[in-house]
Amino acid sequence: MKRTERLHALTEMLRRNGSRGCSAERLAREFEVSVRTVKRDLAALENSGAPLWSRPGPGGGYGLAIGASLPPVSLSPAQAVALMAAVSAASDAPYADLAAAGIKKILDVLDPRTRARADELAGRVWVNAPPAASRAIRSALEEAMAEQRVIRLRYTSGDGTTTTRDVEPVLFACTNGQWYLVGWCRLRDAMRWFTVSRIERASVTKTACGGHSIQEVGEPPASARAVHERGRAEKEPQGENDTRGRSGAGTITSHSRSRRGV
Repeated sequence: MKRTERLHALTEMLRRNGSRGCSAERLAREFEVSVRTVKRDLAALENSGAPLWSRPGPGGGYGLAIGASLPPVSLSPAQAVALMAAVSAASDAPYADLAAAGIKKILDVLDPRTRARADELAGRVWVNAPPAASRAIRSALEEAMAEQRVIRLRYTSGDGTTTTRDVEPVLFACTNGQWYLVGWCRLRDAMRWFTVSRIERASVTKTACGGHSIQEVGEPPASARAVHERGRAEKEPQGENDTRGRSGAGTITSHSRSRRGV
């Protein structure tokens, strides 16, 4: 049994045993490996984010939180490198740091041979990514979007005017390699696009957003798509009047004609 298969089977066995858990010795017998190997596997699962618990002493053992499960991980070296390259090339994208952490968890549970081949292939892919906005600013924007909270921005527009304003985040958008925060500006009482690189300061408030929808931003071009609509562009060509019909936060690529000044 390959390690990736064993990790999945180990997770499922822990899940089936529920609150009773399993001792390392029992797991070792079940998978015909040493106790030391079982403990290494358990450590790998925990490092990948699996919610494991351990109970010392007689009758103790290891278990998995009820309802939790780690799906099997089976990537080719090229697939692993594709994930690494995508995140490296989009280091200024929303949630890029979280994506990098997630990919690391996936790589950590690959079998050693695949991981070694992926690392070697990754050395043959060079990326010259643009500098990202400060971590503090991006973190605040990401939190405000995810929690749908009003965010207070200190922003300098293209003409050099600096203002402080409260914004209800609606979506992140990328066009021509430039990232924008699109949201309802309470200062202008209208939807506005804010170039992320021009945001000098950002802090999340405790005020909930008022529920402005993506449709209020305007009509996206046919080529625009939200990141959760993977593959839709190839399966369902969209017209210029497509408004996506969905609410909530998303990420699209949009024509500059739909942007309005700040």
